[in-house]
Amino acid sequence: MSVRSMTGFAQAKRAIGQGEIVVSLKSVNHRGLDMHFHLPAELDSIENDIRGVIRNGVARGHLQVHVSLNRLASGAGAVNRALLDAYMRAFREASGMYRLDSKPDLNRALAIPGMLANGSDAELDEAVVKAILEAVAEAVVTLNGFREREGAATAEEMSQRSGNICVLVARMEEIRAGAVPAFLKRLREKLSDLLHGSGIDPQRLAQEAALLADRSDIAEELVRLRTHAAHLNDMLAGDGEVGKRLDFLLQEMNRETNTILSKTGGLGDLGLTLTDLALAAKSEIDKIREQSLNLE
Repeated sequence: MSVRSMTGFAQAKRAIGQGEIVVSLKSVNHRGLDMHFHLPAELDSIENDIRGVIRNGVARGHLQVHVSLNRLASGAGAVNRALLDAYMRAFREASGMYRLDSKPDLNRALAIPGMLANGSDAELDEAVVKAILEAVAEAVVTLNGFREREGAATAEEMSQRSGNICVLVARMEEIRAGAVPAFLKRLREKLSDLLHGSGIDPQRLAQEAALLADRSDIAEELVRLRTHAAHLNDMLAGDGEVGKRLDFLLQEMNRETNTILSKTGGLGDLGLTLTDLALAAKSEIDKIREQSLNLE
């Protein structure tokens, strides 16, 4: 299974002896699998069966599930007389109450759910149930095809941004190579000025300066950030659900950039350049996170 977006739409139709079955699925992003059904009353008994078919093909997303059974009208009993009489009485009563000079629209009346479905109270036979579930399964396949195409486009852009992060890391590694000696030299000079004539051992002074420089080094953070970027690409190239795993990985990447930003002060112009590069990497991570929210 390729990486999927959680956004998609699909429709499937099946012709049966009694009429036509129409199934529509519309999905958007959600933390889990959240299904909302819009079914005629006669299909309430098979809602759990429909739910099971969808669960077999969809793991996450907010789904609007519309299923209709459009029966063919036949014979004199095609119109639900009781419902039509009730509609006409209510229309005339409202017209008289509000003194409206209007006539009922028969087309609108016949479009009322149940007005032409006089067979809706009949028990669903196995053939109809089978056809409905097959139509739902077909719609799920179509929906996943749509979501996979959307997911592939999103994954490609995310991979490009991951590549941008690797380029920024490489640039920061180059700068770091010259920044550490510069930081060490500047730190020694400042400490010497502050402690001039205090009798501090120069060797001890150099050791303390080296220790502070080491604490300000960003080598480990850069290595981890590069490793995380490579792992992100592997996840996008793999199969299965990636949305939740990506969220955790991006938190780790964001943590590394924050640490880099906290360590780049006090390095002068080189530190400012490192800060700009780290901010650019953080921006790429945030954009990847936004896109990952729509992946299953």
